[in-house]
Amino acid sequence: MSIRLLLADDQHLVRAGLAALLNLEDDLEVVHQLSDGRGIVEHIRQHDVDVAVLDIEMPDVDGITATQHITDAFGDDIAVMILTTFGRAGYLQRAMAAGARGFMVKDAPAEDLAAAIRTVHAGGRLVDPALAAEALSTGSNPLTDRERDVLSAALTGSSVKQIAAQLHLSPGTVRNHFSSAIGKTDTSNRTEAARIAQQNGWL
Repeated sequence: MSIRLLLADDQHLVRAGLAALLNLEDDLEVVHQLSDGRGIVEHIRQHDVDVAVLDIEMPDVDGITATQHITDAFGDDIAVMILTTFGRAGYLQRAMAAGARGFMVKDAPAEDLAAAIRTVHAGGRLVDPALAAEALSTGSNPLTDRERDVLSAALTGSSVKQIAAQLHLSPGTVRNHFSSAIGKTDTSNRTEAARIAQQNGWL
């Protein structure tokens, strides 16, 4: 009996190519495809999915948020495999905390991905070894949720006043969050702090 897969990736060509490769495996079947994580719980129910293979950086609902939705709805009954272009230690930590059982980068060989899907479906865990080592050396995400919010907003080039209005905070509070985040990232300004946090997968 085939392992039924849902694929979610906002890049159509990548998703279609991945589906074609996985469908070549005798025991794997891609039964549904999505361009982001919206409504993923209902899609899983409708298509009787066993394993969800998710990209991280998707519009509207990203892969880590979608993973949390799946975990909240199904517990251990549905396995989640994260497959991403961006092998960032912070992404790995956040994905596993959300309930993912596997984490691989997209340049891994197709046979490795197929084997990883079988592993997580059987209840095991599989993480890209180089990324696991990097995650251990990087340490955990030091930023609070609010610090992440202000740094994410800083990536768009918004002013303190604009960020304050967007997050329903006072400009002084926003500056305090920036100051704390700059200290934690050992940087000299909010732009640099946001860049470091993004590179580490903390945002």
